[in-house]
Amino acid sequence: MKRCLDEAYPDAHCELDFGTPLELIVAVVLSAQTTDVRVNEVTPALFARYRTAADYAGADPTELEELLRPTGFFRAKARSLLRLGAELVERFDGEVPRTIEELVTLPGVGRKTANVVLGNAFDVPGITVDTHFGRLVRRWGWTAEEDPVKVEHAVGELIPRKEWTMLSHRVIFHGRRVCHARKPACGACPLARDCPAFGAGPTEFAEAAKLVKGPEREHLLAMVQR
Repeated sequence: MKRCLDEAYPDAHCELDFGTPLELIVAVVLSAQTTDVRVNEVTPALFARYRTAADYAGADPTELEELLRPTGFFRAKARSLLRLGAELVERFDGEVPRTIEELVTLPGVGRKTANVVLGNAFDVPGITVDTHFGRLVRRWGWTAEEDPVKVEHAVGELIPRKEWTMLSHRVIFHGRRVCHARKPACGACPLARDCPAFGAGPTEFAEAAKLVKGPEREHLLAMVQR
């Protein structure tokens, strides 16, 4: 199954736009309860206005809230960024720390956010257990755990550490494009042959193919048809 996943999404990546570790951690904080697409619409203006941790620490709350409004829960997210900036300045000289132990002490940062930052900003392998990842690995029978930390550890025992970050991207890509929560595209899934949950969605190719999303759509359908 993992081999098919690797072939299906060779170029899987973090879908949040960023240029620095600070930009990435801010983008991940903003991604709560919204889409990466919406965050990417907001961050160009945000990153142009706030370039350092000190900029966030000293931001005008009202101005920051207005920039964040399209992401939803903008007041809470503004408070998180103000506190995040202050903590980075006070405790880490304005730099994003490079260990999970330090990252999770920051406001608005849990293990999921920490692993995204480690894997994508610092090339430190990490497993990102978001809703897609948890749902898929349970469907596949890789683990029965519901708690994200337990899921992370269970899957980490199955997959070599050096592959954790790319595995996370590929599973999340598959969850967004094919293996949807309510109606997975089973009949058009390149992993169907090895999937114990096959049949949770439509199994006829033509019907299932309509559910496949994303720029990889033609590649994925071609894998199924060959």
